[in-house]
Amino acid sequence: MALEPELDRTIRRLILENSLSHGGGTRAGPILSRLLGGRPDLRPRSAELGPAIGEILGEIAPLSLDAQRAELDRLGGPIPAVARAAPERATGVLPDLPGAQEGRVVLRLAPFPSGALHIGNARMLYVNDYYRRKYAGRLLLVFDDTVGSKEKAIAPELFDVIRHDLDLAGVPPDEVLYKSDRLPIVYRWAERVIDVGGAYVCVCPAEKLQVQRAAGIACPERGQAIDETRAMWRRMLDGGFAVGDAVLRLRTDLQDPDPAFRDRVLCRLSDLDHPRVGRRWRVWPMLEFSWAVDDIELGITHVLRGKDLVMEDRMEEFIWRLLGVRGPPFLHWGLLRVAEAKISKSKGYLQVKSGEYDGWADPRLWSIDSLDRRGIRAEALRRFTLGFGLSLADIEVPAETLYAENRQLVDATTPRRAFVGDAVEVDVAGYPADLAEVELPNHPDRPELGRRRVAGGPRFYLSGADALAHLGEEVRLKDLVNIRLPDRAASEGPLAANFVSRENRKLPRFQWVGTSGAVAVSLLDLDGTRRGGFGERALGSAGPGEVFQFERVGFARVESDRRPGELPVRVCFGHP
Repeated sequence: MALEPELDRTIRRLILENSLSHGGGTRAGPILSRLLGGRPDLRPRSAELGPAIGEILGEIAPLSLDAQRAELDRLGGPIPAVARAAPERATGVLPDLPGAQEGRVVLRLAPFPSGALHIGNARMLYVNDYYRRKYAGRLLLVFDDTVGSKEKAIAPELFDVIRHDLDLAGVPPDEVLYKSDRLPIVYRWAERVIDVGGAYVCVCPAEKLQVQRAAGIACPERGQAIDETRAMWRRMLDGGFAVGDAVLRLRTDLQDPDPAFRDRVLCRLSDLDHPRVGRRWRVWPMLEFSWAVDDIELGITHVLRGKDLVMEDRMEEFIWRLLGVRGPPFLHWGLLRVAEAKISKSKGYLQVKSGEYDGWADPRLWSIDSLDRRGIRAEALRRFTLGFGLSLADIEVPAETLYAENRQLVDATTPRRAFVGDAVEVDVAGYPADLAEVELPNHPDRPELGRRRVAGGPRFYLSGADALAHLGEEVRLKDLVNIRLPDRAASEGPLAANFVSRENRKLPRFQWVGTSGAVAVSLLDLDGTRRGGFGERALGSAGPGEVFQFERVGFARVESDRRPGELPVRVCFGHP
């Protein structure tokens, strides 16, 4: 994939610098992270840049470390740290709201309570909150809890789940309302629409109506007089029609280019139980009609939402014009997807209820709660979201773009700890006795975070995959010593290795944990599986919610319900 020459050069310098500092083994994710950290303008191209970085990595990886060093010198050496962007550059600056006045802006969030809020909802949360803060306005949480279908039922516990999600996201509402409390207001508006001749009660079977609408043919009831429509509407409210036998329909143009906009439904009948109001109401509005009402009644000044809701815009504006009402302007954005996040609220609800998923914080859901569980800060999610502005283009980016934001926030203050998964024991003959315990920094670049003492050898836990892939070779135990692994694995017991030297040489580097005092660790991965392993003894005293960077693994957060002394230490993987 051809890149601009200067961009290609920058990527090569980043890869070479990273490879030389780690003795080889560079991955594309950290390179993309640092690139986007220094060049926020490249974020919309992140899906393109990931594969391009992979291609360049493929060219560089076979080179010896000496050849890589020479190539880095030829390209101009390491990129200075000052070239990285300051975190505030990623927060995004959005355009002014039309006609907005300080202290008078009123916005709204309108979730349907069928699932927890997830990363796909983040743009809705943070764009609205951005403008609420900018104009010292108010943000209403209005639950769209109108009765739908049996397939899309309202889950009563999700009212609390969503409010908890907003707290985690740092977007507390100024007021909480429920559509199910507001039906009498909607009914009054329906009567206003009827009184101006804008609606009629339709009793056509749904199948017949669908065919007629597609052909632009009016149903017989479309010619009702206003008095007749009023009477049939009262009959709907009083229980005179069975569910499915009648709907209140808006009179629009039957020749409208969009068949879906022809005589759309305003209200329908339902006998489903509602978790808050039971069966108090039999006539329920469609969402776009309820918003035509509440965007006026609640004093909403600006409606901010995805471009997929343009049909709802048309409905609201049509009703407002019909009644001579001036409504708020609409602002839209395109879909923002994270490539690794496969989200379905309805499917997720079933997986949580069945016990297949570990509640709404299961990392496979990509919910706000799960991101918090992984140690991804709300501020990182805010910066990630706002960094794309209000573009109408649909954007898909790798999760690394979000991880880069979180890394900028947490890296400098997060202590390092040793963890080895899928471990094998290695016994090192000739190991220096004075290294039975060693002192290591809590952070390689932050001396102010202090140091800790950890158990050394002669016996270690190493990754089985690493050790078995390098049998017979000399390798380096990171920040410690060089050893030679045996030519073959033992049929039982630990691998018998030999001490070689203390010299810090360019060798394959292994993460290690001294077996003396090691604690069992259970790491929850992003695919919902748990990986067993061992961590250094300091992890045994880790408190609930603490975040660490497991060296050569990534960031992880101790589970919030961990009890003192509990083993294994349960942690959730955050990101590389």
